[in-house]
Amino acid sequence: MRRPKHLVAACAAVISLTLLGGTARAQDALARAQAAGVLHIATEEQFPPYDFIQDGKHAGFNVDLFAQIGHKLGLKIDWIDRPWPRIMLGLQSRKFDLAGGPAPITADLAKTFRFLPPVSSAQTMIEIRKGETGLVKPADIAGKKIGAQRGSFALAELRRFNTTLPRPVAIVEYADNRLANADLKAGRLDGVAIAANDVMEVLRHSPGVFGVVQPGFGTRVYYGYMMRDDGDSRSLFEAISNAMRELTQQGKLAELQTKWFGQAITVPAKAPKPEQ
Repeated sequence: MRRPKHLVAACAAVISLTLLGGTARAQDALARAQAAGVLHIATEEQFPPYDFIQDGKHAGFNVDLFAQIGHKLGLKIDWIDRPWPRIMLGLQSRKFDLAGGPAPITADLAKTFRFLPPVSSAQTMIEIRKGETGLVKPADIAGKKIGAQRGSFALAELRRFNTTLPRPVAIVEYADNRLANADLKAGRLDGVAIAANDVMEVLRHSPGVFGVVQPGFGTRVYYGYMMRDDGDSRSLFEAISNAMRELTQQGKLAELQTKWFGQAITVPAKAPKPEQ
């Protein structure tokens, strides 16, 4: 039986669209990035020294590092500014390729995400006003009012440390470290719990205003960038990891660490298995 020409054409169009759809679905994250020529990265642009706005432009360690990674991969970098909770949700729903930050490599986050090679490490430290004499060691925060960024590893470490103290700390949560530092400067806090590499940036930009209690406390944690832990992201993960390893071997990572953190930091070649 002969089929009408319009029916044959319609069937051919359906088959063609089906095949094209199958091809689109077959593309993984690396293939999509290469096809578009763009790597989409979400980050908080108020997280110095990693991300911040300088003279109206996005700047920081992340910008410099991914400019070099993008050059190696032949990809432009599309930065997307989002609050941290929305970054994690957006990453899971494939709204972008990876999460900037970077984030502390913890067991909780490792349950959901896969970490690229770490770029820094730190313990938690207590930031104080310059000249403060009442806090000379971490345990001296007992009974004091201490701020920390909401959702940060420093806040989690502060809470754990608080259980070991003879008197509880009054913990105040902030949207970011800048707000906590403003209250510390104004005398509304006794100290701020903050990652060591972050407080070094504060001290560098506010000499004579803040100090830091030595030594740090709690777990030494490594910081890395998060990607989805699935087959779709596997080849992109390997491509970025290889680019980062090349930059490390060429001494470029150490140069950026020195520029933004004040010193080179030895980090593992791949994300370590977190202890907690």
